[in-house]
Amino acid sequence: MSEATATIAADARPRLPHGVRLVHNEAQGGLVLLAPERVFKPDAIAAEILKRCTGEASFGQIVDDLAATFSAPRDRVLTDVTALLRSLADKKLLEL
Repeated sequence: MSEATATIAADARPRLPHGVRLVHNEAQGGLVLLAPERVFKPDAIAAEILKRCTGEASFGQIVDDLAATFSAPRDRVLTDVTALLRSLADKKLLEL
């Protein structure tokens, strides 16, 4: 297992912290991640990942669901989702 995939436990329950919301915004042309004094426009793949970060599903369940939904190799999904979530967590836009 690479160092990147070891950084998020399979039973972690990713969620948006207080004050951060994923909302539809017509002016931005779709979903945006709103944070205090910041707005982020996720691409379609990042938006699909963020939709699942409700604190209900575990990290492992999110990866499994994405791999099944998009018929993608689980190892690749794991690597990509880990990188995105770790990056968002480092910016305080996600709690792991």
